[in-house]
Amino acid sequence: MQSLAEEIQSFSRTRLKRQCTRVTSLSGRRIIETWKGSMMTVVDDPVPPEKLLGYVPDTSWDLQVGVVKPYLLLGSQDAAHDFSTLRKHKVSHILNVAFGVENVFPDLFIYKTVSILDHPDTDLVPHLQECCDFIQQAQAEKGVVLVHCNTGISRAPAAIIGYLMSRDDQSFDDALSCVKAARPTACPNPGFLEQLRKYKMEKMPARKH
Repeated sequence: MQSLAEEIQSFSRTRLKRQCTRVTSLSGRRIIETWKGSMMTVVDDPVPPEKLLGYVPDTSWDLQVGVVKPYLLLGSQDAAHDFSTLRKHKVSHILNVAFGVENVFPDLFIYKTVSILDHPDTDLVPHLQECCDFIQQAQAEKGVVLVHCNTGISRAPAAIIGYLMSRDDQSFDDALSCVKAARPTACPNPGFLEQLRKYKMEKMPARKH
């Protein structure tokens, strides 16, 4: 009579098939564990990058335009390149603060390009005067100006915050809140935010009572 251990070994040899096991790590890497005889082999199971961790590329256009003031709009380069969006919002002036993004309708709109790198070490303040003057020009001409960068998240919001503090006498916190209310994704990089805080203190010193 066979022992229990002997019966299990006999059963596994005659009836169980070797299986392969797919394992997905937390990083998204997949491996396949297979058996050859008594040896286990581990190989990579390639996965397309867009499927790692459930990532799906977003190829849709960002045509959302934030209204900061009736004459002052905030958006991305997609909005600036979509004629129907520009007409819908009655845009007449376009302030392009991106780097390497062309102005696609030069015969139809009044453009101003102020190329700014979106990097915390970029000196933002020297560009603010040009941006403010152009926004002021659009208002004086009873136009509507769209301020855009690549994604409408860092540089364009920073330029508008500078304008609101300089020409509208808003505090840094109020200007930031105003911009984020118009475009919730707005988030200037940390270097720009620090420069804007200092810019307000230097440009608009506290009034004496």
